[in-house]
Amino acid sequence: MTTTAITADMVKKLRDQTGAGMMECKNALTQANGDVDEAVTILRKRGLASAAKKAGRATSEGLIAHRVAADHTAGLLVEVNCESDFVARTPDFQQLMNDVLDLVEQAGDGATDAWLQDPDGPVKKRVSATIAKLGENMGVSRVARYTGDYVGQYIHTVGGKLGVQVDFSGVTPAVRDRDEFKGLVREITMHIAAASPSPQYVTREAVPADVLDKERAIYRAQMESSGKPANILDKIVEGKLGSFYQQVVLLEQESVIRETKPKVKDVIAEANKALGAQVAIKRFVRMKVGEAPA
Repeated sequence: MTTTAITADMVKKLRDQTGAGMMECKNALTQANGDVDEAVTILRKRGLASAAKKAGRATSEGLIAHRVAADHTAGLLVEVNCESDFVARTPDFQQLMNDVLDLVEQAGDGATDAWLQDPDGPVKKRVSATIAKLGENMGVSRVARYTGDYVGQYIHTVGGKLGVQVDFSGVTPAVRDRDEFKGLVREITMHIAAASPSPQYVTREAVPADVLDKERAIYRAQMESSGKPANILDKIVEGKLGSFYQQVVLLEQESVIRETKPKVKDVIAEANKALGAQVAIKRFVRMKVGEAPA
């Protein structure tokens, strides 16, 4: 097997991601042969990494382009990147964002990742024209296109570098216009934008089995020298898994918007009671410039 050289940049990236010390990061990367994800797991098993640390720190400039239909049955978020914040504020870059949104709308279901990155595709060609004009490298890294009963959005007003999009089900025309529903949309989207760690799944059931198996293995490794009986270890592991759900599952998180900190699922239940409805969250996306998707 070929041994991967461990560079200072790799060590810094891992340290930024986990909060562990430089030597611990280097040792973990060496053991993992340069695989960052595996190195994170190694550090967590040693109790040296925080599970709450968010991977993929910002590494580039740009803005989140956004558009939502007048009746909120469709919405778009697109991350458009460039090298400097100065260029991101120019009229040419703003026009690029608008044109990319048009292209995604025209493509419809064809707006896949492969389509987005196709060197001969419409997005790459449109971006190339602005690169040639402004002399700065640019790209479109990801797109979130939702259609449904109601698509809500929140774009952080400071900088425009963070956007959230949520697909709500069970929303009738009568419910859509109610103040209670509008307040719910605002609260949910703002929570997703502000929550730390950011939610990754809507429900517990949505968490993949392999993710849960990996967490269980990490918790067991952390306690392997405790000497506790197997049945006690099982209970401790499941207890830790409950805390994991509260970190990554949207409905299990405590609201960061309300001082009383109810769970998000209770906020939705309260709104449904007032509305006499069955509003639910089908899916969501949180998009921050330069941040890798979770």
